[in-house]
Amino acid sequence: MQLFFDALIGRHHTYSWLKAQASDSLWADRIKRDVDAELTAKAWSVVPSGGDASVAAAGMTRNEQTLRTFYDDFGGGWFWRGFGGPGYATITVENTPVGTLVIDIFDSQSKKLIGCSTNTKALASKPEQNAKKLEDSVRDMFKRLPPPARG
Repeated sequence: MQLFFDALIGRHHTYSWLKAQASDSLWADRIKRDVDAELTAKAWSVVPSGGDASVAAAGMTRNEQTLRTFYDDFGGGWFWRGFGGPGYATITVENTPVGTLVIDIFDSQSKKLIGCSTNTKALASKPEQNAKKLEDSVRDMFKRLPPPARG
């Protein structure tokens, strides 16, 4: 996970969404919900537009491939083609989804990037665990974001 937050971020108290984007709208909504929860916990308030900061989030998935080899006709003699007899191997490809989440925070006035976090473990290996994994990923991404100074 990569993470940085500029010292400038301490003067921000409100934020607006630029965009939350993912492969499907359900994930975009979940990303937005989880980011809102974390920023609210840091004493930030979301406003429809004109916030001190602007937030953009993008969730992407790709498949990582794992090759599995199974040997047929292995037998007790362990004969392999060219080494004493015919042998066959079956190779299968397993696709494992890997999720990456990128969250950027900009100063709304200067439009300069003041915060950035990337998490490449935003999906679990079991689909039924993905919502919890996303929530945990977003929480980890905001651990170092300090609450803004009030007063």
